[in-house]
Amino acid sequence: MAVRHRLVKASPQTVWDVLADGDRYSEWVVGTSSTQEMTGEWPRVDAEIAYEIRVGPLKLTNETVVRRCRKPDVLELEARAGVLGTARIAFELRPWGRYCLVILDEHPLQGVGGLLHNAGVEVVTQLRHRALLGRLAKVCESDARGERPDDARKTPAAARSHAVGGADA
Repeated sequence: MAVRHRLVKASPQTVWDVLADGDRYSEWVVGTSSTQEMTGEWPRVDAEIAYEIRVGPLKLTNETVVRRCRKPDVLELEARAGVLGTARIAFELRPWGRYCLVILDEHPLQGVGGLLHNAGVEVVTQLRHRALLGRLAKVCESDARGERPDDARKTPAAARSHAVGGADA
């Protein structure tokens, strides 16, 4: 099971706002592009987004579904990677002074990824998590500095999903 953490120099609310915006998924998830909402309103439970992952000349279409959401500190996702199977990816946000400690926990659930899970796969997952958390920190810290005007680059769907509130959002 791969668990990694990072101190993000932004408020927990800023980090949550980035995680809760499905259209920004490709800004911080390593290897993704062309993010689009499929069903539901991200990050409500059972909402899904689709995205492309490019590996050299290959383009794979994957999906991620929200399995648990407790605003403003817990977001658990199930990533579906076709024949590779599925994985649980959980984010926990903790206030740490004026900043946010982000704890990322991922493990395979089904498919080939679970069957082939070993120490080597764990090392690759840790490297990917380091990159993912670095990208997430960069996006959030940029937002915290005001370098991204609120809602300036959002599509109408993103603005709608960003505004979703309540216990499941």
